[in-house]
Amino acid sequence: MTDTLPNMSSEKPRSTLKLAIWVILLLLLTAMLIGLGTWQVKRLSWKLDLIARVDARVHAAPVAAPGRAEWSAIDAAGYEYKRVQVTGTFLNDKETQVYASTVLGPGYWVLTPIQEADGTIIVINRGFVPTAKRNPDTRPAGELGGETTVTGLLRINEPKGTLLRSNVPAEERWYSRDVTAIAEVRGLQNVAPYFIDADDTKNPGDLPVGGLTQIAFHNSHLVYAITWYGLALMTLGLAGYLVRFERRRVTASR
Repeated sequence: MTDTLPNMSSEKPRSTLKLAIWVILLLLLTAMLIGLGTWQVKRLSWKLDLIARVDARVHAAPVAAPGRAEWSAIDAAGYEYKRVQVTGTFLNDKETQVYASTVLGPGYWVLTPIQEADGTIIVINRGFVPTAKRNPDTRPAGELGGETTVTGLLRINEPKGTLLRSNVPAEERWYSRDVTAIAEVRGLQNVAPYFIDADDTKNPGDLPVGGLTQIAFHNSHLVYAITWYGLALMTLGLAGYLVRFERRRVTASR
């Protein structure tokens, strides 16, 4: 019976230069993979800290909504999901409905400006209404008049629209809560560069339904880190195997 296995001694070993190039490339790839894994570990630490900070904000006692002196400093890292409170009068005739998909089904967010005593205006996401109740005339009990206090979570402006659909203000088609564009269309001045998601305090007539803010952070950084480190280990092992294999071929060829 003829032996079909390759004869290691008959194969010419690779040149030292070629072997060195392969090993260097594999070591560079290993270093890159380790770097990616380490970056994911740092991202994991950052994400866990963010989750802890947001959780503390959500459950803290409400504070006054940021005034004009703070507007230029407002960003997601320092302010989003902070529990705030504002007192003023709803400008119900300036209401805007923004398409929403929620745990209650498809419908609209009801965004109504509230004007404080000093003239400052803050857009309030009062909550969700089903499509059949989009028109304010179908839910008159919920159109609050007089001075009202709203407690909720501060949210960062959502300009232009979503990834798939852009806002079309001229046609009253809104897919994101873009307070800047809403203020312009409604002719509002002195508008805060954020909006507030109202809490679950019931409105007359049970609409809009507040308290539906979804607070969820995608956190797969540990999985990614393990994957990158695993690939780095495999690549390093491949480099080691290549060196050992070539040494055996050199020995066998002598």
